[in-house]
Amino acid sequence: MRTGIGYDLHVLKKGKKLILGGVEIDFEKGLEGHSDADVAVHAVCDALLGAAGLGDIGRHFPDTDEKYRGISSMVLLKEIKEKLKENSYEVNNIDLTIVCEKPELSQHIEKMCAAIAGIMDIQVRDVNIKATTNERVGPEGRMEAVSAMAVATIIPTAGYKR
Repeated sequence: MRTGIGYDLHVLKKGKKLILGGVEIDFEKGLEGHSDADVAVHAVCDALLGAAGLGDIGRHFPDTDEKYRGISSMVLLKEIKEKLKENSYEVNNIDLTIVCEKPELSQHIEKMCAAIAGIMDIQVRDVNIKATTNERVGPEGRMEAVSAMAVATIIPTAGYKR
């Protein structure tokens, strides 16, 4: 079994859509970034890539490449799933924490888990998502940004060579 950690933070901005964990959430602000800026999925991507020893999301999908402008982070996650498969790995589990003061995310967590599990072809029970505030401290607490941290474990499949 191999383990990776991912982290991401994006600034909140009026006039943008808020997408977290592959789910669009009705809110007055959204996240700014080259792609759809889904910090939750970006953290998962980095955790999976790190577990496989394949670098990070920026290495595979650079923000200097226009083909990734506005792209759904779920498309990137699907590509990472294929990279894991090519390297003889499959996902064992994903644990994700999203940090934001608002909006309240509890009613969206099940949809997020299902969206990520669906892309990764794993059971919903193998994706755990938590949401927390930053107690009004830092950029998340001042509602300037949203961040996410993820841990993922992967396991070798048939064809794996050490």
